Parts: sequence; C-alpha cells; structure tokens
Amino acid sequence: MQTKTRSIAALVVTALALAACAPMAMFASSSGSGYAGKRSDWGTFVSSREVNALCISPKLRFLIWEFEGHFGKKVIMNSGYRDGQHNSAAGGADNSYHTKCMAADFYIPGVDKGQLIAFAMQTGSVGGLGCYPGKSFIHVDVRDRPRGYKRPVTFSGC
Repeated sequence: MQTKTRSIAALVVTALALAACAPMAMFASSSGSGYAGKRSDWGTFVSSREVNALCISPKLRFLIWEFEGHFGKKVIMNSGYRDGQHNSAAGGADNSYHTKCMAADFYIPGVDKGQLIAFAMQTGSVGGLGCYPGKSFIHVDVRDRPRGYKRPVTFSGC
C-alpha cells in the first residue's frame, strides 16, 4: 500500500512539474475583431503575407509567449525575419536583429501600446525596445544587454 501511495504521489508531482512548464501563452485568446482576417504563420498571427514568422529564435519565441501569457491575448506580428533586400526596403539598420531571427515588431489587439512598452521595460529577456511614435506596434529584440543595463536598450521614441 505504501509503494502504491508513493507511486501516485510521484505521478502527481511529475504532472504538476510538467504543467508548470507549459507557457501561459497556450491559453491566450485570439478572438475578437482585432484578429479578423489575420492568418497564423508558424503559430504566430501576422498582419500580412509579407511577414515571416518561420525564422524566430527560441529566445524570441519565449519572449513572445511572455507577452501573450501576461496579456492573455495573442500578438500580431508586423515584422519578423527579413532578408537583406527586405530589410533595406523597410528602412532597417544594416545589422538589424530582424536579419538574425532575433527581432519582432508586433501589437496586441485591445492592449494599449503604453502597456506593451511598460511590460517590455520590466521583462529581462527584452534586449532592445523600439517604440515608434505614431505607430501602433513596438519592436523587441533579444540581443544581449550591455553590461550593467537593468532595462532594454531603447530607441525610436521610447
């Protein structure tokens, strides 16, 4: 009887440990008018066919899941991976993290851009943050922060 109890207890502990590994993003919603007409590309909603969500580094994928889990809604990516030609056409920097599969521009329908910026500022895995005045999206990348930085490297209106 004692062995059976230990086995059941071990199964329960294992199940709880595995459940803790499941990202909260699994429960994020994609319902509502903000998602109408949007398509999913490799598990991420994208704003147009030109957006490439295939090449996303694991660190960036986990960062996107952090946003989705925190706000309870799926992100819609405006820009993901860009090849050199696409990056130039978009006005991206020569060494853009978009060309390295390490950056995404996105918004979350129904979530104020200021809330996205505030969350990004307190999230340790955000290495770079762009805010783009007049635009509805933010840029995040997963670069390594310079030594001593407690917040992301910020640019473009943050």
